[in-house]
Amino acid sequence: MSEFLTVDGGTIAYEVTGAGPLAVLAHGMGDSRASYRFVVPQLVAAGYRVAAVDLRGCGESSAQWPSYTRTDIAGDLIALVRHLGGPAVLVGHSISGGAVTIAAAQAPELIEGIIELGPFTRKQSIRLGDLRVKRYRTGMTRLLLTGILGSVKWWHRYLDVAFPGRKPDDWAEQLRRMAAMLGEPGRMKAMQRMGQSAPADAGAQLGNVRCPALIVEGSLDPDWADPRAEGEAIVAAMPARIGKVEVIEGAGHYPHTQFPDETVALVLPFLKAYARA
Repeated sequence: MSEFLTVDGGTIAYEVTGAGPLAVLAHGMGDSRASYRFVVPQLVAAGYRVAAVDLRGCGESSAQWPSYTRTDIAGDLIALVRHLGGPAVLVGHSISGGAVTIAAAQAPELIEGIIELGPFTRKQSIRLGDLRVKRYRTGMTRLLLTGILGSVKWWHRYLDVAFPGRKPDDWAEQLRRMAAMLGEPGRMKAMQRMGQSAPADAGAQLGNVRCPALIVEGSLDPDWADPRAEGEAIVAAMPARIGKVEVIEGAGHYPHTQFPDETVALVLPFLKAYARA
């Protein structure tokens, strides 16, 4: 059942399931909390209270906001954790990976740990050698065209390469649901503005993270020529011995949707170690 939290600038939608230590799950741009549909039941069955949130501009949250930066999203997540009583472990995908980094740095008393899935947490730069990697070249071209044209068609083409090989059983329904959401007033514009938001604010906070961090990359993520190297660079910018990188072989940019069992197998030990009621 959807619940709503009013914050400065709009309303955030979320859904809480289960009982136990709190885990808050935040998705990537152009998506909704349905991104975690295969993960939530497993975490609840393992004894956790799981809050899956729709980012500002997405799902059932308000569509139009003054801005859509990682810092903005971090503020929304901190407000939700505080509203739910905290503390919590935050799980963030893509743009939300950067957001949970900022949240951990800004509210260490509320955040026990962070898990980042295919995160955009550092300033990005394209090297000549990266362009030799076909999946990276293809993914970036399709993502760029999505942003420039505001095109659901190109977004779906990006998703095809972001889910290499294995697709969820409800793939057609996922595409239909995303297209319907992005067709609502203001939703595509929100995604475009998220895509234009650079991750420099998150990168600047990496050295201020004090809680444990797990970075999960898909080995075939088209958003990086070398996903493991990106994860290792994130960890290297954190204080020593705080972060750890895991790579799910065969996964693209959405390991939690494409390989949910493998993702949960990494998430649950982290929650067991650091989440508390």
